[in-house]
Amino acid sequence: MIFSLTYDAIITHNDAVMAPLMGEAAVPKQAKATLVCQNLRLVKKLYPDLAQEDLHRLRELTQAHLLSISQGEISCIDGKWYVTHAGLLRIALRARCSGIRTVLQERHSDPVASRWVFRATVFKSHRSKGFVGYGDADPSNTSFLVRGCEMRVAETRAVNRALRKAYGIGLCSIEELGSFSAPRKSGTAAPQPNGHAGTNGSDDRQPRLRDRLCLLIRQHDLDPTLVKAYAADFCGTANLKDAGRDLVESFIIELAAAAKKDRDALVCKLNSYAEPVEANP
Repeated sequence: MIFSLTYDAIITHNDAVMAPLMGEAAVPKQAKATLVCQNLRLVKKLYPDLAQEDLHRLRELTQAHLLSISQGEISCIDGKWYVTHAGLLRIALRARCSGIRTVLQERHSDPVASRWVFRATVFKSHRSKGFVGYGDADPSNTSFLVRGCEMRVAETRAVNRALRKAYGIGLCSIEELGSFSAPRKSGTAAPQPNGHAGTNGSDDRQPRLRDRLCLLIRQHDLDPTLVKAYAADFCGTANLKDAGRDLVESFIIELAAAAKKDRDALVCKLNSYAEPVEANP
């Protein structure tokens, strides 16, 4: 499979922050400073208990790679920073990457066991020999949330590794982790029967899911009641509080993506959860 980095799926930053195809060196210092301020302001809302060294690391990463938290290009899990697939594609687009080739490694794959292995090659220019990365996925090293999608996960992991090699990104990518959810710390509250931890599935360095959901609602001006109804339906429970952490976290990711892609379409979907109003006789 071969594709170029000019398709619409790549999220671009606000023009006031940086030009879409600027090289990192060409980005004005003021634009970098603006993005740093935006990231620090948002991260203090999402992760209020992060240590100063974590914030300092974020500042360095923002200045070095121009990654945006609001655009889902960099994320914090258990106090560690990870780049995302979107962030790596953004870096490649900005550096005018020539293309990416992915090839299924059939000899090492087993469709019956849902085990897939891909080789990805990133070409920084038309004359580049390419930077190679491999990615594998099977039910043992992926979250249950992506069951049945192991092939796509394997390809994404291969592309991420190749991109990180090509552009010297020392951060591990989220998609390369064995699970998309943060590991539980030993000091956190014991899980409840419904799958929640005592603090709404959070630990001392992670924001509560409820807080993340409320922030999304405020950011995109959504109806809280309709979002709650949509969430319960998404999680397959009568009440949102009965849903497990992984399902709620998956819903938050889905809601954020839908809001950024097409807010009007999301609002229409939310309106379908509004209770019908009886007409007066």
